[in-house]
Amino acid sequence: MSRIGRLPIKITDGVTVTVADNVVTVKGKLGTLTQVIENKDIKVEVNGDHVEVKRDNELKTTKAAHGLYRALLHNMVEGVTKGYEKSLVINGVGYKAQMEGKNLVLNVGYSHPVTVVAPEGIVFACPTITEITVKGIDKVLVGQIAANIKAIRKPEPYHGYGIRYKDETIIRKEGKTAGK
Repeated sequence: MSRIGRLPIKITDGVTVTVADNVVTVKGKLGTLTQVIENKDIKVEVNGDHVEVKRDNELKTTKAAHGLYRALLHNMVEGVTKGYEKSLVINGVGYKAQMEGKNLVLNVGYSHPVTVVAPEGIVFACPTITEITVKGIDKVLVGQIAANIKAIRKPEPYHGYGIRYKDETIIRKEGKTAGK
């Protein structure tokens, strides 16, 4: 069996998990998430205070889906209880971020400010003008929105100007050396 897929998912207090027609719904104090189980060989069972993900056969694609869906369901349970957060840092002369309502406005070296619209379920925050925090209950959506923000101005290797994750290190290149 899959080492990840065989682990049961513990349902914490205040979380309800329901399964109907290959659709898993997780409700918690922060919100509700749903996941469609597209592989018909994967079965999800709710047993008391834990959820088990099982597979019907030993095909390679089924084994891969087994671990995948277990991880997705675990992230859903964790998301509706604690939520997820990604922090980004802006580095550059004159680069800054600010909030306009629920949207994020970035000045990162272009001739115009770039506005990032917050999708439903995502909250932006700017603790300082050079820090951005993306929060939400869906781990996949939080990670994708953070990656989209980073892609607006990727860090360059000489000075490190751009948008990077807070825990990311940029490998810097040595600049030109003086001639004779």
